[in-house]
Amino acid sequence: MNRGVKQAAELRIGDVTIPGRLALAPMAGISDLPFRSICRAYGAAMTPTEMITADQRLWHTSKSRHRLEHAGDPGPRIFQIAGSEAAMLAAAAQSCVALGADIIDINMGCPAKKVCRRRAGSALLADETLVAELLAAVVAAVEVPVTLKMRTGVSPERRNGVSIAAMAEELGVAAITVHGRTRACRFRGEAEYDTIAAIKSRVAIPVIANGDIDCAEKAAAVLEHTNADGLMLGRAVQGRPWLFANVKHFLDTGINKPAPPLCEVRAIILGHLEHLYTFYGATTGVRIARKHLTWYCRGLPGGLMFRNRVVRVESAREQFRITHEFLNNNEIGTHAA
Repeated sequence: MNRGVKQAAELRIGDVTIPGRLALAPMAGISDLPFRSICRAYGAAMTPTEMITADQRLWHTSKSRHRLEHAGDPGPRIFQIAGSEAAMLAAAAQSCVALGADIIDINMGCPAKKVCRRRAGSALLADETLVAELLAAVVAAVEVPVTLKMRTGVSPERRNGVSIAAMAEELGVAAITVHGRTRACRFRGEAEYDTIAAIKSRVAIPVIANGDIDCAEKAAAVLEHTNADGLMLGRAVQGRPWLFANVKHFLDTGINKPAPPLCEVRAIILGHLEHLYTFYGATTGVRIARKHLTWYCRGLPGGLMFRNRVVRVESAREQFRITHEFLNNNEIGTHAA
């Protein structure tokens, strides 16, 4: 029997206690309230909101309203904000706290071109003076802990993550999550963890490792390599939210958790659909459900045919019916691990 990876049951971020060491990545268009709820049920202790613009003039839009929604979200409630103007970012942080945020997370990790063109997200890593200005403004503006989501640096030739992490700690940032790629790498190639390990050895605040953690064994290996305080899972849980439970079980025991039974997987998927329809309304809910159904059915017998059919459906009732029928006709239990 393999021995589990020794982990404390809790993580302290400032004065906030996190009831575990696993986090869901704040993925735009994916980690909304319905998906966060499922990941929480399977062991994600930190479930930040999708990235919220610091420009509050845009908060009236349907997209921003849904991203700010946290009704029923158990604490700690983590709101992630993005921007490149100190006063605007600070004001947004204050508004998020007024809405119920227990932690404010600042996005300096998103590599999307439309975000970087505004000098936000990972584009900020190229200007350490501006990074310091933004972090200082937000820390001074709110009483709750402020955390930072970042990458290892600007490019493979300029991995300045260690210096930014040290600066963030000095400015009062309470924890740092590091994706093991640079801004220039986007999501190409493989994540590297040496820089995360170097950051962990440099700062005393909690460090959470992120990037390419797609199975329980990889999670244990990343923890051992980096000595990180926690792990953040992103793309690997698309269509597999139960991966959190698998990872937690392996870290605790060194044993792989059996796959969820067919009835449990069916309940996850159908419950997810119902929550999406309720949360967004039938029309938008159907559109958003399409990508989740595509992920859920990857590799399943008849999955491609099901996908080609279900993505064309416009009615929530019909989408639900087709999905229910597909799940009943497939033995997906052994695939779900």
